[in-house]
Amino acid sequence: MRKSIGQWTFAVLLRCMALGVLFLSSCKIDNDIPYPIVYGNITALEVEGQRAGEDGGNVQATISEQNRTVTLYVDDSVDLSELRITRLTVSNEAELIPDSAACRDYARFPRSGFASLDDLPLSMDTRMDFTQPVHFTLRTYQDYDWTVTVEQIIDRQIMLQNQIGNPIIDTNTRTVIIYVDSEQPLNAIKVTSFNLAGAHGTVAPDPTEFDTFDFSSPVDFYATYGWEEVSYRWRVYVYHQESSGAATGDVFARVTTASLNGSIQNGKTPVVEYKTQSESTWTELSSSAVTVRGTSYAAEFSGLSAGTTYQYRVSVDGVAGAEQSFTTAPATPLENGGFENWYMDGKVYIPNVSGSSFWGSGNPGAAQFLSNLTTPTSDAVSGQAALLESKDAVIKLGAGNIFTGDFALDGTNGILHFGQPFTTFPTALRFYYKYTSTTINKIGNSVGELENLRGRPDSCHVYIALSDKSEPYEIRTAPSKRQMFDKNDANIIAYGEFISAQTTSSYQQITIPLEYRANNRTPRYIVIVASASKYGDYFIGGVGSTLWLDEMELVYE
Repeated sequence: MRKSIGQWTFAVLLRCMALGVLFLSSCKIDNDIPYPIVYGNITALEVEGQRAGEDGGNVQATISEQNRTVTLYVDDSVDLSELRITRLTVSNEAELIPDSAACRDYARFPRSGFASLDDLPLSMDTRMDFTQPVHFTLRTYQDYDWTVTVEQIIDRQIMLQNQIGNPIIDTNTRTVIIYVDSEQPLNAIKVTSFNLAGAHGTVAPDPTEFDTFDFSSPVDFYATYGWEEVSYRWRVYVYHQESSGAATGDVFARVTTASLNGSIQNGKTPVVEYKTQSESTWTELSSSAVTVRGTSYAAEFSGLSAGTTYQYRVSVDGVAGAEQSFTTAPATPLENGGFENWYMDGKVYIPNVSGSSFWGSGNPGAAQFLSNLTTPTSDAVSGQAALLESKDAVIKLGAGNIFTGDFALDGTNGILHFGQPFTTFPTALRFYYKYTSTTINKIGNSVGELENLRGRPDSCHVYIALSDKSEPYEIRTAPSKRQMFDKNDANIIAYGEFISAQTTSSYQQITIPLEYRANNRTPRYIVIVASASKYGDYFIGGVGSTLWLDEMELVYE
């Protein structure tokens, strides 16, 4: 996903001066013009049997342009060793070179992207062996190596009458151990589900077809996966286990909500109660906030207070379990979100209190040779606001920008680090904005299909992401080393964005909801980026496009 980043346009001037010096120092002319940088990216990939991961979410593949990786999941109906690709699209009409060792028929595999199998001749064969990660090379003027990983999820659902906990399944030895309540007769157990080979497989004999089944001694079953006809022998052991009737569980706390997930004896219903440490009265969660699936249950606490310790207990059959506790995360405010604090470092405007480095911009690279792209303004909702303006930098565009992180020089190019330490869970980003959109009249080099943006209205772009990556994201603006932010990166646990090409004459309030992609992961960094030109990182935009930002805050609801 291409993101709007301010461009460090003084680099263009330095290059021009350097070229002038070279021209005067030598009359020799070498025909060594470099090839343009044209990226080869996988933009979509689909296979037979594709599904969402075990945590749910999007069925579509996760594509990281930064790491050049594709990750997707399939169900238990397909054979990983002969998995058919049904869609594989690429950017800039790149030549597609597959891994010859993985292809079922290398000579018949397409050498270009395709939107569906209907686009291919019948002679083509897109089946590949995905039991291991598969490599593709996308060739433009350069070669770009991609890795595709396919993970198969075989959902083995097993549920016996009065079962305690989840079954212990060993796929290497093909053995299963199941515990049931000590009062449950082993020779007469009702079986409600028994998918040893997954939802698309079969098992013989099928114990769900009997009123009860005898597990008083180990039982052999023969399971057949959905993609093959051969059967595999599995041995199932069922044992008694003393049960206190209590449920076990763990809590993942956020700011105003918390999730409790645990195990319970099959057929039992938990009652969940909670209170603050200072309260004496327990509050019972409503039945709609508690769900039970076999031997697993989940409960959702809502309406909690930030930074507060709560106690909870789970009762089964009127017997309360041990009291346990959790503490909600703090509602951390956004530093300098009103953009009131600025200071000058020579000619450079810095959008922080002196000594702080929470917010960064492209000003350190642009101010010395062009002018500041991001400045304070009294045209604000209150006090001061941030004004981001896209400017003409001789032959390229410098896009007004601001971001959480820092900027450094790499020769004549910029290296940005996106992200500031952050460990809590906002639900949205709210701010006031005003925007003047101009016609896109600057197009950078080697932009491929983005060339057709010329003449269209420019757009502003604001986005927020929470990441659990161990370090900030490194962004590089040099075309030969270009590395952009990827909203589909595997470490992004929450994301939201706002894009608009509409000119507004007065401030408007915008709320960007954060969509969490994982329920039980804690952020390490917060990334907030705003730009007056959405494709400014590709030197694309309209000179004069201007974005005002004010009163930016994190929402916790």
